[in-house]
Amino acid sequence: MKLALIRRQFSATGGAELYLQRLLGALVKAGHEPHLFAESWEGAAEGVTLHRVPVSGSRAEKPMRFANAVKDAVAREKFDCIFSLERTLQQDVYRAGDGVHRVWLQRRREFAPWWKRPFIGRGAFHRNMKWLEAQTFDPANTRHVIVNSEMVRREILEHFQFPAERIHLVRNGVDVARFQSGKRAETRARFGVKEDEFLLLFVGSGWERKGLGFLLQAMHMLAVQGLADRLMAGVREFRDASAAVSAQLAGLPAPDHGGRRSESSIPWNKVKLLVVGKGLVPADAPRTVIFAGAMPDVENACAAADLFVFLPIYEPSANVVFEALAAGLPVITSRFNGAGEVIEAGRNGTILTDPADVTSVVRSIGQWWSRRFTSTIVDERQLSMERHVVETMQLLELAAREKRE
Repeated sequence: MKLALIRRQFSATGGAELYLQRLLGALVKAGHEPHLFAESWEGAAEGVTLHRVPVSGSRAEKPMRFANAVKDAVAREKFDCIFSLERTLQQDVYRAGDGVHRVWLQRRREFAPWWKRPFIGRGAFHRNMKWLEAQTFDPANTRHVIVNSEMVRREILEHFQFPAERIHLVRNGVDVARFQSGKRAETRARFGVKEDEFLLLFVGSGWERKGLGFLLQAMHMLAVQGLADRLMAGVREFRDASAAVSAQLAGLPAPDHGGRRSESSIPWNKVKLLVVGKGLVPADAPRTVIFAGAMPDVENACAAADLFVFLPIYEPSANVVFEALAAGLPVITSRFNGAGEVIEAGRNGTILTDPADVTSVVRSIGQWWSRRFTSTIVDERQLSMERHVVETMQLLELAAREKRE
């Protein structure tokens, strides 16, 4: 098939762009003829024809101008199927990998300070994105929609009059073998993590949406709890020593404290966090947090870690969760992450109702620390990129057949 694929820009750390890179490679390998329409893109896969669609203007204007320009650019040639990963004006298949913009704004309001809430979503950029979104989910403009979670399907049906039978679930896929080949010992040594330390992992950019702030609060709480544990241990040791001296002076046997330990059963001072991704490092971040920046070898970060923690306020379906599960890591995430639908609670992860409930985050970390020597459940077929490509191609072929009829 001759396919037009639309994605506005490339980002070295963007999940949707990296996904599209893998999909393009798979399409070429399967003998298809993919054409990529983008404003800018570096490193497109061999065998892909790149059509640059440059636009100018402000942040608010560019999405609208790109949507109009790419519609004209695609119309100059004949394609079996037009597959868009952007909110655009005319396509056979739209992949709603970015979720629903209206819902994202709603979540921001829920979690923002009270004084910010009236201003969220009021600018021209958000008005334009909501207008484009309405055009994209108009059934006259889009033949089929691919969602990567049931959460996004429900959001589309709630906010738009799009036929339910034309919405198809195709879950994300990853290179499972890659994420099972990471180097644990070497990577822990690289970041100064001792073997007896419990390493948490966060991967992602766009830290507000992905909840890194909540995780950093949890690390602060762990540090405070660790200090409190040490102080209480000191108090107990002093009290026990005083009781022993008093008993000795009175000629009595030393009191038996039942083998009570002088330290907490969970050594919070052994918990560290590795943050992979770009962002402004907070000045008050705990010393137990390691900011690694972007890592092309993120599979090694997964191998080094003991637990993956990702607490978004809105995430259609985080690919990093699939990567962590492929690496055998248990995952703590929030109910606002569509990827949580593949987690079996208590077996390979925990779903939190409220990502801002830091006490629950700390409690969940403690629960997984106590199970740190048990392996998690990995369904390689459910996580594989091969499965994802097959299911995506089935939808593109369906749309192409309907277009010919």
